Amino acid sequence: MKFGPVSPADAIGGVTVHAIRQNGFVLKKGTTIGAAEAEQLQKAGITQIVVARLDDNEVSEDAAAAGIAEAVAGEGVTVERAFTGRANLFAATPGVLVVDREAVDRINRVDEAITFATLPAYKAVVEGEMIATVKLIPFGVEAKLRDAAVAAAKSGRLSVAPFKVKRVGIVSTMLPGLAPKVIDKTLRVTAERLAPAGATIIAERRVPHDQNALTPAIAEMLSLGAELVLVFGASAIADRRDVIPAAIENVGGVVEHFGMPVDPGNLMLIGNANNVPVLGAPGCARSPKENGFDWVLMRLLAGLKVTRADVTGMGVGGLLMEIVTRPQPRVPVGTDGNRNVAAIVLAAGRSTRMGGPNKLLAEIGGKPLVRIVAEQALASKASPVVVVTGHQKAEIEQALSGLNVRFAHNPDFAEGLATSVKTGIAAVPEEADGVVVCLGDMPLIDAQLLDKLIESFAPDKGSLIVQPVAGGRRGNPVLWSRRFFGELMMLDGDIGARHLIAQHGEAVAEVEVEGKSAFLDIDTPEALADVRRA
Repeated sequence: MKFGPVSPADAIGGVTVHAIRQNGFVLKKGTTIGAAEAEQLQKAGITQIVVARLDDNEVSEDAAAAGIAEAVAGEGVTVERAFTGRANLFAATPGVLVVDREAVDRINRVDEAITFATLPAYKAVVEGEMIATVKLIPFGVEAKLRDAAVAAAKSGRLSVAPFKVKRVGIVSTMLPGLAPKVIDKTLRVTAERLAPAGATIIAERRVPHDQNALTPAIAEMLSLGAELVLVFGASAIADRRDVIPAAIENVGGVVEHFGMPVDPGNLMLIGNANNVPVLGAPGCARSPKENGFDWVLMRLLAGLKVTRADVTGMGVGGLLMEIVTRPQPRVPVGTDGNRNVAAIVLAAGRSTRMGGPNKLLAEIGGKPLVRIVAEQALASKASPVVVVTGHQKAEIEQALSGLNVRFAHNPDFAEGLATSVKTGIAAVPEEADGVVVCLGDMPLIDAQLLDKLIESFAPDKGSLIVQPVAGGRRGNPVLWSRRFFGELMMLDGDIGARHLIAQHGEAVAEVEVEGKSAFLDIDTPEALADVRRA
């Protein structure tokens, strides 16, 4: 290739190396100069221009880019006309991008003049999305190099595997303490995950977390014609002999792989029954955030087999977010992580289920219900105590007069519980390591229970969420490490944060309690009357 400055007359047949702007005349970079362009250059007063001129054994940048792009484009891929040495490739159908990394590397190692870039392998793509690009660095390249890149491209073509699986069955297992609305949200999130692939939930069942109950539920999904079965467990899978893998084997299926080097998503289980994939979903699959579940789900929806080798090869790039039980920098061993715990008392609700006056102002033993809860929070090791107000703000503040609490008003209280949680979290001082979230309508909460939660809060040991339980049933209040404040601030509606507990099961410490203190809330006039009689 000849490269350098020449006169406009001598530039004919060459390609402009730089854009030219002078006296109102514009000539773009990469323009092949003809007689007309040479005349315009002279009229503009330009006496010299830098051009590139191809040798006989070279092909132009556009021709080379187009040839390589056409060679590498496989099924489900279209190529745009090359321009300025670039040829872009697009998905012709919704699906999953299949890339031969070794072939991509071979193309890029032919010569520094030739580059080829793609989206990540197995990324879900939509029709019309750009998935790859071929770019020539110089204005031309030797034909033999173009031919070598074309040969490398043909050895491992880029393709889009179209989404094929359309019928998905879902089974959710249940344990005491898992609210139905958590499952409802899981179904909504899953439906949104499936929608881009054109897949729908054909049926969903909720059964006890027991293999004898789960087995027929999976069998039913298969009989209904599900092409993929998803199982969301109330408890994380701990072993190949646990409830979900045992149920898969009970229907004549096999467990193909358990565990994956992707975080979140470690506890994914891949099984197969009657040639239908059956996934034991990790807890993070309840969240809309990208996790290892997505990596497997999208491939299966495109009809691609996910092998053990595929899963074990996901480690590089598999850390999708900081894992809360392994913070950086690490908490030093021996650090007392439970000194600075604040308390939030949620007292903003409208008591709609009571069908009458504000329950938080109802008196029990001569004290308003909300004052009983606030006094116990103040008597505990938690400090400070933040009370979130909303409905009847002035009346709630009056009921708590004389108490050393901080008030945080939630003007959006009518939009649901999540708005009050976020208001409370925003009011927690920066020096607090965590916060225990108390419901203002739980009259049996006492300082002793709160202190048990605080004493079990141990960030250095991975205990970042602390929750009272009794007989497997999960109660309130719940203590949250500051590391979850960001996720708590993203809550929406009236669901609360139970799905976060399911998502971060590895960070949960359970405190066994006796009696009703962690479970009794006042939602009805009958419940209030029962407490008053007790």
